[in-house]
Amino acid sequence: MTIIEHNTLGKVECVRSMRSRSIRILVRANGTIRLSYPLFVSRRRALDFLERKEAWVKATRRRIEERQPTLPTISREAVEQLRREAHATLPALVERIARDYGFTYTSLRISSAHTRWGSCSARNGISLSLFVMLLPMHLREFIILHELCHTRHHNHSEAFHSLLNSCTAQQEKLLNRELKSYRIPRIVE
Repeated sequence: MTIIEHNTLGKVECVRSMRSRSIRILVRANGTIRLSYPLFVSRRRALDFLERKEAWVKATRRRIEERQPTLPTISREAVEQLRREAHATLPALVERIARDYGFTYTSLRISSAHTRWGSCSARNGISLSLFVMLLPMHLREFIILHELCHTRHHNHSEAFHSLLNSCTAQQEKLLNRELKSYRIPRIVE
C-alpha cells in the first residue's frame, strides 16, 4: 500500500491487489479514499480513473457527511454496556428470526466490528457488530434477516435480494436506505 497526496481529494491509499479484477474506489465513512487495482493495471492508469471519478468521490463524501450518525462518539464504558446487552439479547433474537423464517445457521459471533453491521461466513456462521444495539429494533431485525438470507445465497445476487425482499414484506430497499442513515460511532477514551 502506498499513500499519495491528491491535489483536491487529499490522502489516497493506493493498493495493488492480486484479488482485484477491476479498479475500485472506496470512500470510507470518515472520508478517506482507498483506490485498489489489479496487478495488470499501472498506478498511473488507476490514478487516471480516480481523476475521472473525482466528482463522484466528492458527491459521495457530501452524502456521507449528510448522514446522521447513530451517535457521533461513544465511550469505552458505553461499549462494554452495549456488549453485555448484545450478548444478553441478540442470540435469542437471531434464533427466533431464524426459526420464524425457516433459516439455519451454524454459529453466532458478536464482535465490536466498525466496518459492517454483520456478516455471514461460508460455513453459515453469523457475525453481528455489537453496535446493532444502537439501531431501532426493525433495523436490527433487517440486518439479521440479511445475514440469514446469506446462509442460502452467499452473494448479493438477484436470488438473494428476492429472498430478502420476500422476508421483509417487499421493503428491502426502503429498509436498506434507512439503515444507510446510521453509522457506527467512533469510540473515545
